[in-house]
Amino acid sequence: MKLSLGPLLYYWSREDTLVFFEAAASWPVDIVHLGEAVCSRRHLLRLPDWLDLAGRLADAGKEVVLSTLPLIESESDLKTLRRITGNGRFLVEANDFGAVRLLAEAGAAFVAGPTLNVYNPDTLALLREAGAVRWVPPVEMPREMLAAMPVPEGMQTELFAYGRLPLAFSARCFTARHYNLQKDDCQFKCLDHPDGLALDTREGETFLTLNGIQTQSGKVMSLAHRLGELAGLKVDCLRLSPQSRHMDRVVALFRGLLDGDIAADQAPARLERLMPGQPCDGYWLGEAGMAYRGTAVG
Repeated sequence: MKLSLGPLLYYWSREDTLVFFEAAASWPVDIVHLGEAVCSRRHLLRLPDWLDLAGRLADAGKEVVLSTLPLIESESDLKTLRRITGNGRFLVEANDFGAVRLLAEAGAAFVAGPTLNVYNPDTLALLREAGAVRWVPPVEMPREMLAAMPVPEGMQTELFAYGRLPLAFSARCFTARHYNLQKDDCQFKCLDHPDGLALDTREGETFLTLNGIQTQSGKVMSLAHRLGELAGLKVDCLRLSPQSRHMDRVVALFRGLLDGDIAADQAPARLERLMPGQPCDGYWLGEAGMAYRGTAVG
């Protein structure tokens, strides 16, 4: 089974971003997603920079995928989207149906991203007909629903297996609002929160994470201890979402689990030391997303 490094969902400095992905060239991941996948105001790296980085990662033997924005809000966003979908070299992850249309019209293969919210076989078949060669199920999809989903021939499944869950997007910027700033004058406060801005309940319990216009889970989802439950599900690769620290060790741990070098029951204790927050696995079990059992079913 392959490992995929998902798109960077946070806003880091240009130097930190480049250092991170240059290091990823030596990690045991097969697929690397590049590009801005949250907010168009984040432009310390522009498309030519991402394409240059993509070329270097491809030379290092990685399959590179360019991820698109899930929320297109302006003509400049649309122009960038057209340039991404028409790049002519790298596979594209479509995160809205505008991107799907552009890629289908060009006859280009693509990845159907998690924000397309595919919950039924008809939609999945439509995407396959449009040119999708891989799909990422919505992060809320439980194991039982995934097991019942008939995946069309020639289409792979990439499962979100680690990271803060991307839950929703808004035209408003919640991080800016936290600082009493307007979205258009956000002062790029996301740079101050390399793993998002924690939002707790009044009782001090972990609830959500604010990441600009994106709302994430407060806890970190991990299926590391549940990889045995993937048997028979036709999952082709696991997506690991980047975090600011210890990502190389997270990748190595998942690789060790897949290769049989690390026992599944050792995963929770080893991973919790590397996580930026508490773990969860509830959605996979069909329960509340923030729930966590910590042991495999059966």
